[in-house]
Amino acid sequence: MSFNTKLTNLLKTNPNFIDDEGELLLAAVQDSAWKIDHVLIKLLLSDEEVKSKFFDEIDGYWVFNINTFLDYISQKNFLDNSYTRFRNKVGLTIGGKYLSERGEIALTWAYKDCVLEGGQTKEEEKRKEVFFNEILAQDEINRLLDPKVLTNFKRYTTAGEQPVTDFKRDENGVIRENLIIKGNNLLALHSLKSHFRGKVKLIYIDPPYNTGNDTFGYNDNFNHATWLTFMKSRLEIARGLLAQSGVLFCSINHVELGYLLILLDEVFGKENKLSIITLKAGTTASYRSINDCPVNVTEFVVAYRKSSDFSPKQVYRASSYSEDYSHFIDNFDDDAENWIIKPITDYVYENENVRDWSEFKKKYGVNWRKIRFDIMERFAIENKTRVISLNTLQKPAKKTQDIIDLSRKDRNKVHVVHRENLDPVYCYNGRTLAFFDSKFRNIDGVWLPSEILTNIWDDVSFLGIGPEGGVSLPNGKKPEFLIKTILDLTTEQGDLVLDFNSGSGTTCAVAHKMNRQYIGIEQLDYGENDSVCRINKVLNGDNSGISQSVKWRGGGNFIYCELMQYNEVFIDRIEKAYTSDELLKIWQDMSETSFLNWYVNPERPEEAIKDFIAIGKQENGLVKQKKLLVELLDKNQLYVNLSEIDDAKFNVSEEDKALNKAFYGEI
Repeated sequence: MSFNTKLTNLLKTNPNFIDDEGELLLAAVQDSAWKIDHVLIKLLLSDEEVKSKFFDEIDGYWVFNINTFLDYISQKNFLDNSYTRFRNKVGLTIGGKYLSERGEIALTWAYKDCVLEGGQTKEEEKRKEVFFNEILAQDEINRLLDPKVLTNFKRYTTAGEQPVTDFKRDENGVIRENLIIKGNNLLALHSLKSHFRGKVKLIYIDPPYNTGNDTFGYNDNFNHATWLTFMKSRLEIARGLLAQSGVLFCSINHVELGYLLILLDEVFGKENKLSIITLKAGTTASYRSINDCPVNVTEFVVAYRKSSDFSPKQVYRASSYSEDYSHFIDNFDDDAENWIIKPITDYVYENENVRDWSEFKKKYGVNWRKIRFDIMERFAIENKTRVISLNTLQKPAKKTQDIIDLSRKDRNKVHVVHRENLDPVYCYNGRTLAFFDSKFRNIDGVWLPSEILTNIWDDVSFLGIGPEGGVSLPNGKKPEFLIKTILDLTTEQGDLVLDFNSGSGTTCAVAHKMNRQYIGIEQLDYGENDSVCRINKVLNGDNSGISQSVKWRGGGNFIYCELMQYNEVFIDRIEKAYTSDELLKIWQDMSETSFLNWYVNPERPEEAIKDFIAIGKQENGLVKQKKLLVELLDKNQLYVNLSEIDDAKFNVSEEDKALNKAFYGEI
């Protein structure tokens, strides 16, 4: 057995160093070496020949020679198999090293200043993510982020699907249409920036949580550096779309919360952090209550404003009666100076024909506290205008403080502080009176006792939300009530709301019901559970979620469109191919007419062709060949750039050209 084979087999014993086909992930090995990873070191020390090759003995200690190891595994002939040779021979190098091996692109975190070529589908979880460095590959980035051609326009109304002929605009020329856009969200955001920069009031996103949970459609298994790069590139363009009074709310769980906060501090500024809202997203009624302690049942919503121009609205929640409101005014219709103030418990005991709490306790046994509370609550609600709490006023004006001091001496009498253009202050025994009716607010059409919204939203239930909107998205759906609360807090009717991780369309559905303009962006295809299906149900009077509370009866319309695909045709051809000869023809066509990845040589070296043919003769060879060809395609160049709309090879229809001109303006 050759030394190369021995080392390769040894490294493959670590599952973190191989892909889903058992091939060695060289980048993962290199990364572990740079980190002096203990698992890698222990593995290399386990074989005497490997140990002697990459370690030096100094005074009885074995010292890892990292440069020798990295130089060795970076040689072209290290992985001596046709699969790897093919990858090498179609790859570009700088200074004898492949771009993926060059370390100068790592800054505060790995690839921090790069644009992530980010697939979000589960099928790409094992793919080695590709980064466009802002210095090494600036041309590629400029092309990547160009606005894209939009196609397949449809207007959905209560009367059904209709053609799009133009876009409604306001007096300032701003498009006032609800939009659902299908395509890569980073590229779609950059396509929106020319028209919607500075126009969005609220951005809400529910991005991949990076949990490794593959039951959700997104590639939810990035490593930290990749996830940060993925988020950074999207948050930066998203911030530019926000109005000066705009705000971003982002759902997340504990896995990346700390990293997200640091990233948002950088993008938005620490001074613009508004809140970290805690949600109770689960219960202990699951296997987790057995396996975990304490059981993690929380999720978070992080809120940042673009600038100090943002001011949240006052939002109130229904609350129960508080025994702080423990007294009432017996003769409320008299002058305030003659008011007689009594404890509510006096009414309770009189009503129940008992003298005091001890007799009440004897009458009702172990439930006496709850029964007494229920009676007090009922009395307080029915008599809210004369039920009071006795408070200590913080930092009162001198005139008020003087009267408070007087009331301490002249006891059991109400003293009144009259104020110009303000309600009077009532003082009693050194305290001030607060009336229970001031706690009442109109909550969804019902006057109820309330309290101002805090940063703990334990009334947002994640249970039973499956039927909302008539769509299903396991482990990825958010309650409509959560989005309603965020919209209540941050927006007015007519404001523009953006969600670029739209999923099943919860944000758009709630925005539609609350008469907000919205833009939803989604890359994945959820079939009958996607946002188009859901918003169509909303148009036709969907009565789930928040519909009752906002009295939703249906109506309105929205426009659907897609980023126009190009390379996607090659992916379809690759998937449908049955022979290696077909794949060779597809490779030739790709080399001549498609957009290839930035590290791929558009030429087809004869040696690479031989290696490709050899792969086809291996076990599962056709599958491996298909995977290799898909890797060659630039997955973020699946779409047609707006600047190339008139290029005949893209075959953009005259109708689409006219609509793109109407959408973007002069092209």
